[in-house]
Amino acid sequence: MKYLKYYISPATIIVAVYVSSLGTFYPTVFFIGFSLFIILGDIMIKDDSAEEDYNNVFLLNLPIYINFPLVLVLVYLTVFVLSSDPSIAVANWVQQILNIDLFAIKNAMHTLDAIFLVALTSLYIGVMGTVPGHELVHRIKNRFDMFIGNWLLAISWDCAFAVEHVYGHHKNVGLESDPATAKRGENLYGFVLRAIGKEHSDAWKLENRRLMKNNRFRFSLGNRMLVGYMRSISLSVVAFLIGGISGMLIFLLCSFIAKCLLEVINYTEHYGLVRVQGQPVKPHHSWNTNSAISSIYLYNVTRHSSHHEKSHLKFWELKSYVDAPTMPQGYLSMLYLAIFLPRLYHNIMAKRLIDWDQNYASAEELKLSYLHNQRSNIPLLQNK
Repeated sequence: MKYLKYYISPATIIVAVYVSSLGTFYPTVFFIGFSLFIILGDIMIKDDSAEEDYNNVFLLNLPIYINFPLVLVLVYLTVFVLSSDPSIAVANWVQQILNIDLFAIKNAMHTLDAIFLVALTSLYIGVMGTVPGHELVHRIKNRFDMFIGNWLLAISWDCAFAVEHVYGHHKNVGLESDPATAKRGENLYGFVLRAIGKEHSDAWKLENRRLMKNNRFRFSLGNRMLVGYMRSISLSVVAFLIGGISGMLIFLLCSFIAKCLLEVINYTEHYGLVRVQGQPVKPHHSWNTNSAISSIYLYNVTRHSSHHEKSHLKFWELKSYVDAPTMPQGYLSMLYLAIFLPRLYHNIMAKRLIDWDQNYASAEELKLSYLHNQRSNIPLLQNK
């Protein structure tokens, strides 16, 4: 069972593809049902703080590897059924090989289904694509894992993540210079745009520095950013072949939304936390959670305090750190709260930040947090 739980992620993609093909309103109902399953599951099921030993590493990595082709199946199904000019050749091939009528699925799509199918696909690119990709690109000495990890990130056009996150964010977390650390009271949508722009800018700087140090030409196949863009372009070309221009635009829309959702997760993972330049990264510089359902689907990235303390640890090696600063709810709850109820999000987190200042911050960090409180535009923090 301890191995089997991590196969829930690829199994859910298969179920999503099947249910979304059943007819009118099925994609809508599935998206709502999946969201409620995660949110209510995190609330009702006891937190999972167990730290288990595993002997078979392959069985732990296999579901991550499987996720890549499965996510692409969902993505390209969405591209086909929502495009205005889907490929007849692709439809005929699927009909002959799998006996599945893609045009019947397309014709059953309601406008509401189209909206929720884009939302579902974007969410799954993030949850089942970017998060496993994040796990794998940390394994910088394993070529196969890096290969799969970078392709998973390519679905959301996020080659910068493999560079900036690993070599930038983990070094700069909690500092003013870190694009993935949200400031107290910072507007979510402004943060997302700022983070995306600065992460790509910082990734290029890091990559250029690496190439110069190794006396390699900047514009070559040795440039991880250029190769990353080529991967994403190739996936976009496949979307074009399946659904024409409209299909490719749908793919790009899902990729962009998925990238934005990643930044919302970044927003919640380090919101308002500060660190003094030159001081080591410690467990209290991340918001942690051991919510059971979120932890399974997100391959324990929820144990973020441990991940930032020792980023080389595999997902099954991460410590639960029950005494670390904790999110009020699971990841999906916090994501929806930040997107749809930002004022409530800030008020809830303000109380957590006051607790962080009182029980976790060092004397030097308290000075920084005081300045951040005054700039936050949150009365509860400003009057603290």
